[in-house]
Amino acid sequence: MDEATARFAARRYPIGAEILRDGITHFRVWAPSCRRVEAVVRKLGTAGGKDLSIALQAEPQGYFSGMSPGLAAGTKYGFRLDGSDTLWPDPASRSQPDGPEGLSQTVDPFEYRWEVDPWPGIQQTGHVIYEMHIGTFTPEGTWQAALAKLPELSRLGITLLEIMPVADFPGEFGWGYDGVCLFSPTRLYGPPDSFRQFVDRAHREGLGVILDVVYNHFGTVDHILPRFSEYFKSRRYENEWGDAINFDGEHSAGVREFFLTNVRYWIEEFRLDGLRFDATQSIHDASTKHILTELAETAREAAQGRTLFLVAENERQDVRTVYPPEKSGFGLDAAWNDDFHHSAMVRLTGRNEAYYSDYLGTPDELLAAVKYGFIYQGQLSQWQKAPRGTPTRGLPPAAFVTFLQNHDQIANSLLGERINRLASPGSLRAMTALWLLAPQTPMFFQGQEFAASSPFLYFADNEEKQARIVAQGRAKFLQQFPSLDSPDALSQLADPAERATFERCKMNWTERQVNREAYALHEDLLRLRRDDPVFRRQIRASADNSSLQSLDGATLGADALLLRFWGNDQNDRLLLVNFGRDQNLSPLAQPLLAPPTGAYWNILWSSCEPKYGGGGTPRLELERGWHIPGEAAIVLNAVPIPESAKSHPPADPSP
Repeated sequence: MDEATARFAARRYPIGAEILRDGITHFRVWAPSCRRVEAVVRKLGTAGGKDLSIALQAEPQGYFSGMSPGLAAGTKYGFRLDGSDTLWPDPASRSQPDGPEGLSQTVDPFEYRWEVDPWPGIQQTGHVIYEMHIGTFTPEGTWQAALAKLPELSRLGITLLEIMPVADFPGEFGWGYDGVCLFSPTRLYGPPDSFRQFVDRAHREGLGVILDVVYNHFGTVDHILPRFSEYFKSRRYENEWGDAINFDGEHSAGVREFFLTNVRYWIEEFRLDGLRFDATQSIHDASTKHILTELAETAREAAQGRTLFLVAENERQDVRTVYPPEKSGFGLDAAWNDDFHHSAMVRLTGRNEAYYSDYLGTPDELLAAVKYGFIYQGQLSQWQKAPRGTPTRGLPPAAFVTFLQNHDQIANSLLGERINRLASPGSLRAMTALWLLAPQTPMFFQGQEFAASSPFLYFADNEEKQARIVAQGRAKFLQQFPSLDSPDALSQLADPAERATFERCKMNWTERQVNREAYALHEDLLRLRRDDPVFRRQIRASADNSSLQSLDGATLGADALLLRFWGNDQNDRLLLVNFGRDQNLSPLAQPLLAPPTGAYWNILWSSCEPKYGGGGTPRLELERGWHIPGEAAIVLNAVPIPESAKSHPPADPSP
């Protein structure tokens, strides 16, 4: 074994610049499109002085490697390809302090001293997710500023933070889905160790952290990877957002290794608790083992026994994402459920344009989403003019992530308004109760817990030509909504490239106190979900199919539904949800309304309470039947009839 091979054997990853224990920095890059590669090192404290050039040795399959002693962490470097004057950043750069066009910077990940060490990992069941965009989460838009909010999120009942993509991208603001340097946390939010501190502090508060990663396209912004290898881009598949990635074509082994290494890197060096895979329907791979399966396996190996939560976004609602590999699945833990969101939005807003047109927002639809996950499981979609969805039989409720808001759906509108600006307060409170007490895995979008007024618009700091293309593409996308397909409406669209568009999306945390009713609603519902023995039992059971046996439901006309949660020893819970006007039930030909033997119904919780902005809870059981108030959700618990009262049992579920 020669010296270079011996040095490489000590590396942790097959690509990138690594500072080895003996003080030597080893460079390795996959560049099959190049004949010669040099690592050019700029010493700290010099700007334009004499650079150190290291000729990298060619290896089989298009790799180049070499080393240099005495380079401290923080050294800037780049790669010269085939003698060109241009220095390109490392495709596996851990830090880009000057952005994706600048030089890379070496990082020693072992310099950070973890406070929570070891971290035992997240729990396996009962998660509540909180999606957040670091750049707009606080006015400062940094990891450091976000630290102060973590204790509050933990107190609220959040268990997992889902961070929108952080791979470095051009410009000063953006959503992050067009990342250029996939190993480098964007400099906009702080240095890599600030990200580590954020994860560390979240762990101290009992919060897990998962990262949104984009492995389905390279984006429309010029990408550095094709400079090193023409084989990164797929010649077989098309992608609506940019170039598809070559996971199964010629020389795809190096591409697969790049992305598998990226997964290992995030899980190992940042101690993340999972990943959310963006738009998995556009990750094309005809290999014997699909790249998603391999990504999931690699992530779990990197976690070394810690529990991970791996989530798929899949517009086609393909259950293969969450089926285990032995059932021809990809082995992820959960998938976003757009069906629940779309039906809920139609119910709350009365609008079913464009992709909402397949939904009516009926109690039947919502009940189906609660009981079965996807509403569409192969039926014909009128909008897509093709079958939509796949059967969910055998999947646990926890495998479906439900939401009333997320980054995409808020922005897919004219003004980027949140649901609390579009729905009536009573109906939204009722829907929130259904959403949070159902056995699926709920996900908040930042600020939802206190009815934030800030919009969430699409923003991307692109240069002039690209900015025009993006703005035109955004307008074209929104024209699928007939109400927006007019010059007057489109003239109101915010320019994604304007910094003011980005600034408008930053949250105002004083609203946490101003909107106390909204915060109290979410806080109490999450406490009920977590602490009530019946809800807690069915939430924990939702990791398998047993929760389906502890839950039943029925519709109560055109606007209302009920869910019956079976408890131990007949300690049941009944959730009544009415999105319409007051409803009187008589006769009561619905057996799920009957209390358990020897018990009566008692009101445990009501969305009508004044502390949530409601007008008070009326009597439910009247002489001739039940009265369910309009735009309300009410939870009843079964209470044993006292022996002394069994001859005259209580007849009214009252507050």
